[in-house]
Order: sequence, then structure tokens, then C-alpha cells
Amino acid sequence: MERAHRPGTSHEVTNQAPPLAGYNLFTTDAALMESLARAGAGWHREALERDGARLGTAEVIALADLANRHPPELFTHSPRGERIDALEFHPAWHRLLALLRAEGLHALPFSNPQPGAMAARCAGYFLHAQIESGALCPTTMTFASIPVLRREHALFETLRERLYAREHDPRDLPWQQKTSMMIGMGMTEKQGGSDVRSNRTEAHAAATTTGAATGRGAGYRLTGHKWFLSAPQCDAHLVLARSGAHDGLSCFFVPRFAPDGTKNAVNVLRLKNKLGNRSNASSEVEFFDAYGVMIGDEGRGVQTIIEMTNYTRLDCVIGSAALMRASLVEAIHHARHRSAFGRLLADQPLMQNVLADLALESEAATVLFMRLAHAFEEDAGAHGTQHVAQSPEERAWRRIVTPAAKFWVCKRAIAFTGEAMEVWGGNGYVEEGPMARLYREAPVNSIWEGSGNVMCLDVLRALEREADAAQALFLAWRREAQGHPVLTAALDRLSALLNGAPGTREASARHIAQQIVLIAQALLLREGPQEVADAFIATRLGERDGDGNGNCGRVAGTLPARFDHAALVARAFPAI
Repeated sequence: MERAHRPGTSHEVTNQAPPLAGYNLFTTDAALMESLARAGAGWHREALERDGARLGTAEVIALADLANRHPPELFTHSPRGERIDALEFHPAWHRLLALLRAEGLHALPFSNPQPGAMAARCAGYFLHAQIESGALCPTTMTFASIPVLRREHALFETLRERLYAREHDPRDLPWQQKTSMMIGMGMTEKQGGSDVRSNRTEAHAAATTTGAATGRGAGYRLTGHKWFLSAPQCDAHLVLARSGAHDGLSCFFVPRFAPDGTKNAVNVLRLKNKLGNRSNASSEVEFFDAYGVMIGDEGRGVQTIIEMTNYTRLDCVIGSAALMRASLVEAIHHARHRSAFGRLLADQPLMQNVLADLALESEAATVLFMRLAHAFEEDAGAHGTQHVAQSPEERAWRRIVTPAAKFWVCKRAIAFTGEAMEVWGGNGYVEEGPMARLYREAPVNSIWEGSGNVMCLDVLRALEREADAAQALFLAWRREAQGHPVLTAALDRLSALLNGAPGTREASARHIAQQIVLIAQALLLREGPQEVADAFIATRLGERDGDGNGNCGRVAGTLPARFDHAALVARAFPAI
């Protein structure tokens, strides 16, 4: 029978996947739940289950879309001509920050130190990072500033309550008048980028009625320029500037408002028009005799702030792992609801291969950042203000594996999100869906806090300076790899790279970092289901090309047929 034609219509909407919503981000992630239990953070499981359910609601998912479609606006002057440098955000941005803050993701291991606290925080951060990336920036910087600021006992006592507070206070007031505060950082200048030692911003001791005190805890006036100042709306920033007779770099706590309550002379010249991370404000600023307090010893600014960047690099790994997870879940969901050539995509063998391969990569990234969390917890940061000496092996995980992971996981996320977008076809390439934003977010973590080359060179430096720690780590890995020929051969190849001619090591730095991460991931995956570990090891470390390099640069979807692709996909994201 011929259907009656309805005027004004030409087709019915069919074979379109429904938006992904109404699922629990935590309870649908077996790898994360298992890693949390191994980390001894089961006490936080109930909170993560509750948060995972809330984040998966259509309401919260919509907040992410709104915050990125309505980026912040800068207003440099008031109607009366006063310099205000005010930023206006969509209400969705503040709601996202409030959700992050309520879960303690800006301070949890420090405000509530106990075994597993760092893993608990990393797991929660991972959940939120799957929904929206921009709000993570001020959260990460606030979190990373705490171990640095705690060394400034007098200053920290005045900040502690507001740094630990779980309420988001969006008011633009001096921090002393607020219930909570956020901390940012400013290192990058246009002539240097990652080479902060070329910075030119200057700091001079502030004149007082009793003279000009200098050094740690003293007030200074800063003059200069920062090419990138993250989240200029923060209540204070940690800034590098030159000071003292030797003109060395020192670190300064620069509040948004001066001690007399007036706006500090940190003028926001413009907001950066970025590829992604659009909900978050990144700025170019100029200091005109801005007030700041020196923290750390004079001339030791790089060493002071490097502790902060170590934590932010860990968050880069988590953020990229979260983009992988979010892209994977969206791809699986789409494939389960989209048909082509008479079958659901998810039932087609080649698509199952692609999704299973992506699932392996995602799980490897998850177990890696959760293992790194333990290394950071064993450091003084998660044990109050008392210093706790780290074992050499844990020091190696923190100092060597972290920059390697920052290089590799962040780099892989770029290709990963592109592959997941392709699962969606043309629907993935339009801004109305989630995939375009995930894809545009992916490069930022690979660039921020040190590009890939910077990370790999840092790995080489750490191997040289922490030789005892490196030896302890590699010996432990040898013991764990006993009886497994593929892992043993991979460790042999790593040793050959490290023992090669000194002149070749720098050129091989990426290969070295890559091998470190893949071995670490392979060993960690052996703590989970054997099928997952076997498939990862065989395809990332077992397959060799003509040069003897790992086949990890291959495209997704080339898993051998002997592995159960459908089972790997089902483990990654159960049907909802």
C-alpha cells in the first residue's frame, strides 16, 4: 500500500543514534573500578558512584555544551573608565566549577589525607574530565599550588580555609573577602615558551616606611609581560620574575587585588582565541608595578614552581585519558544504535575490531594514571605537612614515568579522538554533536606544561639525575616480566636504547619515552583480565616492523582475530 503524502515533509528521521545520557560514568568503567580497589581507595567508591550518576545526566552534559558555545568575555574598563579586567562567564561554567569543587577535586589529598586519597581524587577528576575540559584548568592549578604554598607557612595559614573550601565563590573580590579561592600560574613569555629561563619580567623589592625588605616572604613590584596567563579570573597567580643582584628567576604569589583592596596592576590585554578549551579563559597580560610576595628562596623560582608543574602534568595525563574514555564511550554507543548495510555497526566484525583496539588503549591509559597516583601519594603531598621519604622505585614512577606518560598518553589522545569521530561518520564532524569538541580538546594537553619534546628530554634528565631510582624501577620490572618473553624482549630493547652511544640518546628520546610507557602499561594490565593484557602486549610490544620498532603507530582496528573483540568492547562499556 502506498503511504499518503503529508505536505511539508519529505522523510522520516530513522537510524539516528539517540544522545548518550542517563548512564553512570563510574559503574560502567570496569578498569577504573578495579584500579580504585587496587589503590586502597574503596572508601571513596560511594562518592564516585553518586558523582558518576550525576555527571551522566542530560542536564550536566548540556552544561558542558553551553559553557563551550558561550565562551568568556573580557571587559577591561568599567562604564566610568576604571580598569577592571572583569571576565563574564556563562552560568554553566560556574555550575561546572561548583560540581568540581563540591567533590573536593581541587584539594582532596591535602584536605583529607589518608591512604588512597590521591587515587580517589584522580578517579573523580577523570570522571569530570569526560564531560568538560575547560573547567579543569583552574581546578588543576589550584590543586597543584597547594604543595608549593604549604611551604610558606605564614601565608598558607591565611589561605588554607579558602583553598580547602568546597564551595565555589565566583565573586570578583579580594580573596580575603571570599569563602573560597582559585590559584593560577603565569610562566610563559613570548620570547621563550617552554624555555622559562629566558623570561624577562622583573621584580623589585617594594618600598615601605621601614625600608625595602627582600627575599622570601617580602613584598615586590613586578613589571613585565606574560604571553599566556591561565585563568586570569583566579584570585592569585604564581608567577616567575627576575629579582636580586644575580637577576635569577624567583617565584611570586601575585593576588588579583592589591593589599589596599584596589585591583592589582595586572592588566589583561586580550583573551586567546583558542582551538579548543573554549569555556576557559586564557590570556595575555602585562604587569605594571604589580604587587607580589616572594615564595621560595630567591633565585630558585624554577625549582619552586616545578613542584606545581609535576602535579599539573599528572592532570594532563588524566585529562587526555578522559578524552579517550569519553570518545570511546560515544563511539560504542553510536555503533550500537546505527545500522549500515543491514546490520548494526557494533555487530560488524571490522567495527568490533576498531572499537576493541580503542578499548585497549583507553584501559591502558586509565591503569597508568591510577598507578601514577600512588607515586604522588607517597610523596609528602598526601601526608600533611610532614615530609615522607619516597622509595627509589616510587620516585622513578613520579619523576621518570610521569613525563613519559604526559608525552605518550596526551599524544595518543589526538589520534584516538579522531578515530572515534570517524565511527560517527559525518555526524561526528559537526559541532552539534559531542565529537568535534572532544577532538578540538585533544591537542591542548600535549602542548600545555611542556610539549612532547620537552617531556622526552625531561625523561632523559631524570634518568641521569635519578639513576638509583631508574635502576630500582627497571629491576622491579625485570622481576615482574620473568617468564614472559615479549615483555623481557621489550625491556632488552629499552636497555639497548639507554646504553646506546651518548650522542644518539637525545635523538632517540621519544622512542625511549614511548618504550617506558608501553612497558609500564603492559605490566599494569597484567593485574586485570588476562585477555586484555595479552591483546595489548601482543599488539603494542609483540609486533615488530622492519626496524625493530613496536607496531604501536598502526591504525586502530588491526587486532589479530584470535582475540575476542566483542568481549573487549563489552568490558569497556556495558550496554545501557
